[in-house]
Amino acid sequence: MKFTINRNQFINQINNVQRAISSKTTIPILTGMKLVATQQGLIVTGSNVDISVQNLIAQDNEDNELEIASLGAIVLPARFFNEIIKKLPGEKFTLEIIENNQTLITSGNSEFTLNGLDANNYPHLPEVENNDQLTIAAEILHQLVNETVFSASTQENRPILTGLHLKITGNELLAVATDSHRLAQRKVTINNQSQNNYDIVIPAKSLVELVRSFRDSEQDVKISISENQILFEFAQTLFYSRLLEGNYPATDRLIPQESSTQLEFEAKTLLDSVERASLLAHAGRNNVVRLVIEKATKKATIYGNSPEVGTVEEDLQPLSLTGEDLEIAFNPDYLKDALRALGDTRLRLEFTAPLHPFTLKPTSDMENFIQLITPVRTF
Repeated sequence: MKFTINRNQFINQINNVQRAISSKTTIPILTGMKLVATQQGLIVTGSNVDISVQNLIAQDNEDNELEIASLGAIVLPARFFNEIIKKLPGEKFTLEIIENNQTLITSGNSEFTLNGLDANNYPHLPEVENNDQLTIAAEILHQLVNETVFSASTQENRPILTGLHLKITGNELLAVATDSHRLAQRKVTINNQSQNNYDIVIPAKSLVELVRSFRDSEQDVKISISENQILFEFAQTLFYSRLLEGNYPATDRLIPQESSTQLEFEAKTLLDSVERASLLAHAGRNNVVRLVIEKATKKATIYGNSPEVGTVEEDLQPLSLTGEDLEIAFNPDYLKDALRALGDTRLRLEFTAPLHPFTLKPTSDMENFIQLITPVRTF
């Protein structure tokens, strides 16, 4: 195998592949990056078992300045290979397999010899049929993940909760994440050409890496789903992820259908107040803030407290306040995450009781976007 390529183009196009490669793996060859020179171009692959990413650097794209002198394949140690390419002096570099999987990398006056591995020993990528594909805009998928995935659990004692639950019914996509203390739920409309229904759970970590890979928000992402794998296709990239096994808990019953107290705020204004209150709450052991709502005075007050440091009290200015008096305590970090996900919008907080979960919804889209937070018992 021998090829020459524009160095900067190569670096830009292997970024996605690099995300899939872990330095900690029980399969040593997976610490490497697989390079295959074909008639179409250079295929670069990385995998860590959970996710696999394959990128085609096309030969017919003039920007790549790719010239393939001979076909072949090699697996190179990803960390060293990446660092070498970044520090080469020339605008282009040439890579050539010389003997016994030894690889010669030259650019300008620099020359590196890197020990590679036989590409035939690299695990095969999963097989996912693409007869029935869903299509979703990268921008919508990116937004969907950012609005929900932070609520997924990071604890492995309930593996199913470390994923994002996706239910696809017709052209409706419902995404839910929960760690049992909070929940994020979002509905969007997609182009489900197959009209098949799906009920799957994708690891949250996979989706975070996926949306980081998007460079063009206007591109479409094609999705193919098999029994235990999902494939995302966009630009010249194939992104595979395993699916989590098991039944996701029924979360519909967790969302209150009625409320006794309602407040409306601008999300940014409320976020600023919660951040101030949490400054002292973080200094305490329990990391809790209190919200006191008074019907008679139409006033809401937020309190933060740390016995070692001090207290903070701030009167809030809700845009509207209706319903009963209420005093509730909660983790301010959960509320801050929910508010950041809601973005720059007007929102409604709905409460039922001091020890019952409360919800946040944008007033412009209350049916399709819900954040739920479980309060903390302070007595």
